[in-house]
Amino acid sequence: MKKLALIAAIALALPFAASAQDAAKAKPLSTGKKVTQKVVPKKVIKKVEEKQPISDDTNVVLTPEDEAVAKRVLTGTIKCELGASVNVEADEKKPGFFNLTHAGVHYRMHPVESRTGAIRLEDPRQQAMWLQLGNKSMLMSQKQGQRLADECLAASQEAMAEDMKKNPPKALFDGADAPKK
Repeated sequence: MKKLALIAAIALALPFAASAQDAAKAKPLSTGKKVTQKVVPKKVIKKVEEKQPISDDTNVVLTPEDEAVAKRVLTGTIKCELGASVNVEADEKKPGFFNLTHAGVHYRMHPVESRTGAIRLEDPRQQAMWLQLGNKSMLMSQKQGQRLADECLAASQEAMAEDMKKNPPKALFDGADAPKK
């Protein structure tokens, strides 16, 4: 009987508790001071990022395999789709590291060995990755979950892309060629 009375009391009290919470939310307690949140404009943030030097401090130690990958990285200004471009420069102070600039944002990248054979540079601080394939390169942001620059072509990649258009590679499921007689 006591349990039944307790359940009935809780069931009657719940609607009143909910309305009391709604009233408390509607009428915030006033302390007399007005609280304002400062919002930094995007233009100011961009100017600060552009002037911020690339950090030389890194705990990454390159393996001999990573150094071999670094020798194959294409450098210079690489044109991308939609009129974008990426500038990749080897770091003179630290061999094997690269300074990459895209849309005014600077990345300090180092090579990472890839199982697929693709050339991969990463910036763990800004969570960005530069992926260089034989026929194109791309800059991806892991933080934003999107490509920042795509279809980036250096001169050697352009030649390979044209060759792939003329002589497309075999599809995976086409099978092997018949032996020549």
